[in-house]
Amino acid sequence: MNYKDRNFDDLTRKFDSNIYGTSKGKLRHELILHYLQTRVLSQPEFSLQGEHRHHLRLLDAGGGTGEMTRSLAAMGYPVTLNDLSQTSLQVAREKCQEFAWVNYVAGSIQDMVQPKHFDLVTCHAVLEWVEDPAQLLEKLVSLTRSGGYLSITFYNQNAQLFSNMVYGNFQFVSGGMKKRNQVRLTPHSPLEPTVLYRLLDALPVTILLKAGIRCFHDYVRDKEVVADKYDELLMLEKRYGTQEPYLSLGKYIQVILQVN
Repeated sequence: MNYKDRNFDDLTRKFDSNIYGTSKGKLRHELILHYLQTRVLSQPEFSLQGEHRHHLRLLDAGGGTGEMTRSLAAMGYPVTLNDLSQTSLQVAREKCQEFAWVNYVAGSIQDMVQPKHFDLVTCHAVLEWVEDPAQLLEKLVSLTRSGGYLSITFYNQNAQLFSNMVYGNFQFVSGGMKKRNQVRLTPHSPLEPTVLYRLLDALPVTILLKAGIRCFHDYVRDKEVVADKYDELLMLEKRYGTQEPYLSLGKYIQVILQVN
Protein backbone atom coordinates (compact mmCIF):
# COMPACT_ATOMS: atom_id res chain seq x y z
CA MET A 1 0.00 0.00 0.00
CA ASN A 2 1.10 3.61 -0.54
CA TYR A 3 1.40 5.31 2.85
CA LYS A 4 2.29 9.00 3.15
CA ASP A 5 4.81 8.38 5.91
CA ARG A 6 8.21 10.11 5.99
CA ASN A 7 10.97 8.34 4.05
CA PHE A 8 14.50 9.50 4.95
CA ASP A 9 16.23 8.30 1.77
CA ASP A 10 17.17 11.92 0.98
CA LEU A 11 18.63 12.65 4.42
CA THR A 12 20.06 9.38 5.73
CA ARG A 13 23.69 10.40 6.28
CA LYS A 14 22.74 13.84 7.60
CA PHE A 15 20.16 12.28 9.90
CA ASP A 16 22.65 9.78 11.28
CA SER A 17 25.32 12.40 12.01
CA ASN A 18 22.96 15.14 13.24
CA ILE A 19 21.12 12.80 15.60
CA TYR A 20 23.50 10.11 16.78
CA GLY A 21 26.59 12.28 16.41
CA THR A 22 25.31 14.73 19.04
CA SER A 23 24.62 14.65 22.76
CA LYS A 24 20.86 14.74 22.16
CA GLY A 25 20.94 11.58 20.06
CA LYS A 26 23.40 9.81 22.33
CA LEU A 27 21.36 10.65 25.42
CA ARG A 28 18.06 9.65 23.80
CA HIS A 29 19.49 6.29 22.78
CA GLU A 30 21.09 5.57 26.16
CA LEU A 31 17.93 6.44 28.08
CA ILE A 32 15.63 4.37 25.85
CA LEU A 33 17.99 1.42 26.15
CA HIS A 34 18.21 1.91 29.92
CA TYR A 35 14.44 1.61 30.34
CA LEU A 36 14.31 -1.37 27.98
CA GLN A 37 16.98 -3.13 30.00
CA THR A 38 15.40 -2.44 33.38
CA ARG A 39 11.78 -3.19 32.40
CA VAL A 40 11.97 -5.80 29.61
CA LEU A 41 15.41 -7.29 29.02
CA SER A 42 15.74 -8.13 32.73
CA GLN A 43 12.71 -10.44 32.48
CA PRO A 44 13.51 -14.18 32.75
CA GLU A 45 12.77 -14.99 29.11
CA PHE A 46 15.24 -12.31 27.96
CA SER A 47 17.90 -13.10 30.56
CA LEU A 48 19.02 -16.43 29.08
CA GLN A 49 22.62 -16.44 27.96
CA GLY A 50 24.41 -17.27 24.72
CA GLU A 51 22.60 -19.33 22.09
CA HIS A 52 19.54 -19.61 24.32
CA ARG A 53 18.68 -16.05 23.33
CA HIS A 54 18.32 -17.06 19.70
CA HIS A 55 14.83 -18.46 20.20
CA LEU A 56 13.59 -14.91 20.84
CA ARG A 57 12.25 -12.70 18.06
CA LEU A 58 12.80 -8.92 18.20
CA LEU A 59 11.59 -6.31 15.73
CA ASP A 60 13.05 -2.81 15.44
CA ALA A 61 10.19 -1.22 13.49
CA GLY A 62 11.12 1.94 11.62
CA GLY A 63 14.60 1.42 13.04
CA GLY A 64 16.34 3.68 10.51
CA THR A 65 20.12 3.43 10.49
CA GLY A 66 20.15 0.64 13.05
CA GLU A 67 21.39 2.25 16.25
CA MET A 68 18.97 0.31 18.47
CA THR A 69 19.33 -2.81 16.35
CA ARG A 70 23.09 -2.76 16.85
CA SER A 71 22.73 -2.43 20.63
CA LEU A 72 20.25 -5.32 20.84
CA ALA A 73 22.21 -7.52 18.44
CA ALA A 74 25.39 -6.92 20.45
CA MET A 75 23.60 -8.51 23.42
CA GLY A 76 23.02 -11.63 21.33
CA TYR A 77 19.37 -11.08 20.45
CA PRO A 78 18.21 -11.87 16.90
CA VAL A 79 16.69 -8.68 15.48
CA THR A 80 14.60 -7.93 12.42
CA LEU A 81 15.24 -4.35 11.34
CA ASN A 82 12.51 -2.76 9.27
CA ASP A 83 12.54 0.64 7.61
CA LEU A 84 10.92 2.45 4.73
CA SER A 85 14.26 3.91 3.63
CA GLN A 86 16.59 1.71 1.58
CA THR A 87 19.54 4.03 2.21
CA SER A 88 18.96 3.89 5.96
CA LEU A 89 19.03 0.11 5.80
CA GLN A 90 22.29 0.25 3.90
CA VAL A 91 23.85 2.33 6.69
CA ALA A 92 22.41 -0.13 9.20
CA ARG A 93 24.03 -3.05 7.37
CA GLU A 94 27.38 -1.29 7.68
CA LYS A 95 26.86 -0.76 11.42
CA CYS A 96 25.68 -4.30 12.06
CA GLN A 97 27.84 -6.27 9.64
CA GLU A 98 29.42 -8.29 12.46
CA PHE A 99 26.04 -9.63 13.59
CA ALA A 100 24.81 -12.44 11.36
CA TRP A 101 21.60 -12.65 13.39
CA VAL A 102 20.22 -9.34 12.07
CA ASN A 103 17.57 -9.56 9.34
CA TYR A 104 16.64 -6.56 7.17
CA VAL A 105 13.14 -5.85 5.81
CA ALA A 106 12.53 -2.86 3.55
CA GLY A 107 9.07 -1.32 3.39
CA SER A 108 6.38 0.16 5.59
CA ILE A 109 5.64 -1.25 9.02
CA GLN A 110 1.99 -1.43 8.05
CA ASP A 111 2.76 -3.96 5.31
CA MET A 112 4.55 -6.44 7.57
CA VAL A 113 2.75 -9.78 7.71
CA GLN A 114 3.91 -11.61 10.85
CA PRO A 115 0.91 -11.42 13.22
CA LYS A 116 1.63 -12.19 16.89
CA HIS A 117 5.19 -13.12 15.93
CA PHE A 118 7.59 -11.00 17.99
CA ASP A 119 8.57 -11.19 21.66
CA LEU A 120 9.64 -7.54 21.67
CA VAL A 121 8.79 -4.78 19.21
CA THR A 122 10.54 -1.41 19.43
CA CYS A 123 9.28 1.60 17.51
CA HIS A 124 11.13 4.73 18.55
CA ALA A 125 10.69 8.27 17.16
CA VAL A 126 8.39 7.05 14.37
CA LEU A 127 4.83 7.95 15.39
CA GLU A 128 5.41 11.69 14.84
CA TRP A 129 6.37 11.06 11.21
CA VAL A 130 3.45 8.89 10.07
CA GLU A 131 0.14 9.83 8.52
CA ASP A 132 -2.01 7.80 10.93
CA PRO A 133 -0.50 7.13 14.40
CA ALA A 134 -3.58 5.18 15.57
CA GLN A 135 -3.30 2.78 12.65
CA LEU A 136 0.40 2.27 13.30
CA LEU A 137 -0.17 1.52 16.99
CA GLU A 138 -2.76 -1.11 16.07
CA LYS A 139 -0.29 -2.68 13.66
CA LEU A 140 2.52 -2.76 16.22
CA VAL A 141 0.27 -4.49 18.73
CA SER A 142 -0.80 -7.03 16.10
CA LEU A 143 2.85 -7.93 15.44
CA THR A 144 3.56 -8.62 19.13
CA ARG A 145 2.73 -12.00 20.64
CA SER A 146 0.40 -12.20 23.61
CA GLY A 147 2.52 -11.58 26.69
CA GLY A 148 5.18 -9.91 24.56
CA TYR A 149 6.44 -6.36 24.91
CA LEU A 150 6.19 -3.17 22.89
CA SER A 151 8.35 -0.08 23.40
CA ILE A 152 7.38 3.18 21.69
CA THR A 153 8.63 6.73 21.91
CA PHE A 154 6.98 9.83 20.52
CA TYR A 155 7.91 13.50 20.10
CA ASN A 156 6.15 15.35 22.91
CA GLN A 157 4.00 18.34 21.97
CA ASN A 158 4.05 19.62 25.56
CA ALA A 159 7.83 19.77 25.52
CA GLN A 160 7.84 21.50 22.14
CA LEU A 161 5.58 24.23 23.53
CA PHE A 162 7.50 24.56 26.80
CA SER A 163 10.91 24.80 25.13
CA ASN A 164 9.68 27.49 22.75
CA MET A 165 8.34 29.46 25.69
CA VAL A 166 11.65 29.09 27.54
CA TYR A 167 13.48 30.45 24.50
CA GLY A 168 11.07 33.37 24.12
CA ASN A 169 9.34 32.24 20.91
CA PHE A 170 6.01 33.60 22.09
CA GLN A 171 4.64 34.52 18.68
CA PHE A 172 5.45 31.05 17.36
CA VAL A 173 3.53 29.46 20.26
CA SER A 174 0.54 31.82 19.95
CA GLY A 175 0.41 30.97 16.24
CA GLY A 176 -0.02 27.29 16.98
CA MET A 177 3.66 26.39 16.43
CA LYS A 178 3.22 26.17 12.66
CA LYS A 179 6.60 26.37 10.90
CA ARG A 180 6.79 28.62 7.85
CA ASN A 181 9.95 26.95 6.60
CA GLN A 182 10.28 23.20 6.80
CA VAL A 183 12.99 22.00 9.17
CA ARG A 184 13.57 18.61 7.65
CA LEU A 185 14.88 16.79 10.72
CA THR A 186 12.37 18.30 13.16
CA PRO A 187 9.07 16.39 13.40
CA HIS A 188 6.08 18.41 12.28
CA SER A 189 3.43 16.28 14.01
CA PRO A 190 4.33 16.09 17.71
CA LEU A 191 1.84 14.15 19.79
CA GLU A 192 0.01 15.40 22.85
CA PRO A 193 0.53 12.71 25.50
CA THR A 194 -3.10 12.43 26.66
CA VAL A 195 -4.17 11.85 23.05
CA LEU A 196 -1.58 9.08 22.69
CA TYR A 197 -2.62 7.47 25.98
CA ARG A 198 -6.27 7.45 24.86
CA LEU A 199 -5.24 5.57 21.72
CA LEU A 200 -3.44 3.02 23.88
CA ASP A 201 -6.47 2.67 26.18
CA ALA A 202 -8.43 1.34 23.19
CA LEU A 203 -5.88 -1.43 22.54
CA PRO A 204 -5.32 -4.78 24.31
CA VAL A 205 -2.21 -3.63 26.17
CA THR A 206 -1.07 -2.91 29.70
CA ILE A 207 1.21 0.07 30.28
CA LEU A 208 4.23 -0.99 32.31
CA LEU A 209 6.26 2.21 32.22
CA LYS A 210 6.17 5.83 31.12
CA ALA A 211 9.40 7.79 31.04
CA GLY A 212 10.45 11.20 29.86
CA ILE A 213 13.41 11.11 27.49
CA ARG A 214 15.60 14.23 27.76
CA CYS A 215 13.62 15.91 30.53
CA PHE A 216 16.45 18.39 31.15
CA HIS A 217 19.00 18.24 28.33
CA ASP A 218 17.11 20.37 25.83
CA TYR A 219 16.47 23.15 28.34
CA VAL A 220 20.15 23.63 29.22
CA ARG A 221 21.21 26.74 27.31
CA ASP A 222 24.96 26.24 27.68
CA LYS A 223 25.74 23.12 25.65
CA GLU A 224 29.33 23.14 26.92
CA VAL A 225 27.88 22.29 30.32
CA VAL A 226 26.14 19.29 28.74
CA ALA A 227 29.40 18.11 27.20
CA ASP A 228 31.45 18.63 30.35
CA LYS A 229 28.92 17.06 32.73
CA TYR A 230 27.27 14.50 30.47
CA ASP A 231 27.53 11.58 32.92
CA GLU A 232 26.02 13.65 35.72
CA LEU A 233 23.19 14.74 33.44
CA LEU A 234 22.53 11.14 32.36
CA MET A 235 22.31 10.05 36.00
CA LEU A 236 19.78 12.79 36.79
CA GLU A 237 17.73 12.04 33.69
CA LYS A 238 17.44 8.44 34.88
CA ARG A 239 16.59 9.51 38.45
CA TYR A 240 13.77 11.87 37.54
CA GLY A 241 12.59 10.61 34.15
CA THR A 242 9.75 8.51 35.53
CA GLN A 243 8.56 11.21 37.96
CA GLU A 244 6.13 14.03 37.33
CA PRO A 245 6.29 16.85 36.42
CA TYR A 246 9.60 16.04 34.69
CA LEU A 247 8.25 13.04 32.80
CA SER A 248 5.72 15.16 30.92
CA LEU A 249 8.41 17.66 29.92
CA GLY A 250 10.65 15.08 28.24
CA LYS A 251 11.35 15.98 24.62
CA TYR A 252 10.27 12.42 23.90
CA ILE A 253 8.16 10.09 26.01
CA GLN A 254 8.82 6.37 26.11
CA VAL A 255 5.99 3.97 26.85
CA ILE A 256 6.65 0.28 27.48
CA LEU A 257 3.64 -2.00 27.13
CA GLN A 258 2.77 -5.64 27.50
CA VAL A 259 0.36 -7.05 24.97
CA ASN A 260 -2.59 -8.90 26.48
